[in-house]
Amino acid sequence: MAATPVSHVTAPPLSEALEFFGWRAAAACSGLPPQIVFARREPEARPALKACERCPVARQCEETVAPAESFFDGVSAGRLWRNGRPVRLRGTTVARPRTRREKPYAAQET
Repeated sequence: MAATPVSHVTAPPLSEALEFFGWRAAAACSGLPPQIVFARREPEARPALKACERCPVARQCEETVAPAESFFDGVSAGRLWRNGRPVRLRGTTVARPRTRREKPYAAQET
């Protein structure tokens, strides 16, 4: 049986790809190398943290990865984790989600 030439191979429709890969296909970090997504240090993880800022599936990421329960190392839902604990970032540009009780930054009293 002859192999099909690469020029004649077609990709599945996007809806089939999303169904197969689920939320991971829509993740902003999906094209990043694993050494960036699973970095243990902030400088190496910065591109993944930046991607999380615009990620439409951050909630599903955190629910699925469950970093605190799995001793996860890497970036999940906009936070860097090491051994399942969030790492305090130095010069972070990633905003942490506000709780319902917090006021917007501009409205906070000083």
